[in-house]
Amino acid sequence: MIAMQYGFVLPADYDMALVRERIATKGPLLDDLPGLVFKAYLHAETPEKSYAPFYLWRDEEAMHGFLNGPAFAGVARAFGWPSVQTWTPWHATVGGDIRSARIATRSSAAISPHAALAERHAQEQAYARQALAQGALAVVIGFEPVTWTITRLALWRDEAAAETPAAQRYHVGHVSAPGARRPA
Repeated sequence: MIAMQYGFVLPADYDMALVRERIATKGPLLDDLPGLVFKAYLHAETPEKSYAPFYLWRDEEAMHGFLNGPAFAGVARAFGWPSVQTWTPWHATVGGDIRSARIATRSSAAISPHAALAERHAQEQAYARQALAQGALAVVIGFEPVTWTITRLALWRDEAAAETPAAQRYHVGHVSAPGARRPA
């Protein structure tokens, strides 16, 4: 698997209704995209207005197919050419109810030089278990060894469950989840 995110900081006077409308019309187009586990259409108004979709791919071939295709070209035409961040997941749990997510939290942390990576990995697994126990519908923990960072994304059904200190909070406009198991 591979996690991916790009984001756009929008002008302070940007009408966020345009982002929400775009999500409503374009979001369902990826509901059956092969190789996509999920795409969370994230947007925020604080601390700044932004649009920052987050993806979990089955493999890099599926990710490259998207980046080389017309859907990504449309995003780049609408918002500009983004820097795309990628991570190798240390953890990825995607529940069958992921499509009901309305809030996302995302945080990043630097890994200290010469850190005990196995210990850090165990700490991140504990974080994922705790978030899931608190009601997270999905948790992805990405490891990136170029800048030595950890990125944590959790998707939540509602605001009350999403109490994560020091995390960027997003609204989830839509979740395309062709690779997620559906509830029985």
